[in-house]
Amino acid sequence: MKKIGFIGLGIMGKPMVTNLLKAGVDVTVCDLNSDAVEALVNKGAKAGTYETLANECDIIMTILPEAKIVQGILFGAGGLADKLKPGQIFCDMSSETPGESKFSHDKLAAKGVAFLDAPVSGGEPGAIAGTLAIMVGGEKEAFDECMPFFEILGSSAMYMGECGSGSVTKLANQIIVNLNIAAVSEALVFATKAGVDPYLVYKAIRSGLAGSQVLDDKAPMMCSRNFKPGGTIKVNHKDIKNALQTAHEIESPSPFTAQLFELQLSLKARGRIMDDHAGYVKYFEQLAGVEVFSDKVEK
Repeated sequence: MKKIGFIGLGIMGKPMVTNLLKAGVDVTVCDLNSDAVEALVNKGAKAGTYETLANECDIIMTILPEAKIVQGILFGAGGLADKLKPGQIFCDMSSETPGESKFSHDKLAAKGVAFLDAPVSGGEPGAIAGTLAIMVGGEKEAFDECMPFFEILGSSAMYMGECGSGSVTKLANQIIVNLNIAAVSEALVFATKAGVDPYLVYKAIRSGLAGSQVLDDKAPMMCSRNFKPGGTIKVNHKDIKNALQTAHEIESPSPFTAQLFELQLSLKARGRIMDDHAGYVKYFEQLAGVEVFSDKVEK
């Protein structure tokens, strides 16, 4: 089996590497967080530098906060790009704009290195469970080579087309997910303001057309005041900014997404940017002058 290099051992990367190791994959990790590196070495990973990854790994995966960091790792002083060899695959699972993905793709293609934009959906729970949805753009042959590893990391991996199409798919996903959370927030504030227990409202509607994974994941969090992040508002704020930027570039009107971006800015100004995105409810609570809570939430 091919050897994997992995850069980015945060809330998503660490459990993803853990799942690769559990499946018997040879993984070399690299991260600024030495504690995260040590924890994975204790589980069977190897620790390495950029040079180690370039010399020893067939596929290098990254999942990092933003494209600027990915491009710094690739093209900054002492970066990976100068060390990579023709035939290797760089698989970036970070969330970024399609233009940013294409920039990296084109620069690596000139060196004979394949680049995949392969962002994921499912958050920390999906990373831990190995049930991520993976959406991939780039060379089909490179996708096929990575597929055995995608199958370890996720419950679905779909080839979307040329480079950038994976990033477009992720941004579409983020528009749907985040607007859905905002709608749940507004509805539960409405129920609370009207004097009805918001958790009972959730239980009553979850098996109908309003039911969704978002409703099941986020309504209980809102009703129990649990805003410990699986996906932070900060990360989703970046994704919605990327979605709006791309929408403006292609002249695709996105009024709801623009309003959501302003909602996020309001929460950022109030110091709530590191809350889980279930914290969108706090925006609507402030407008209505109520607080969503129920003592009926099942533990």
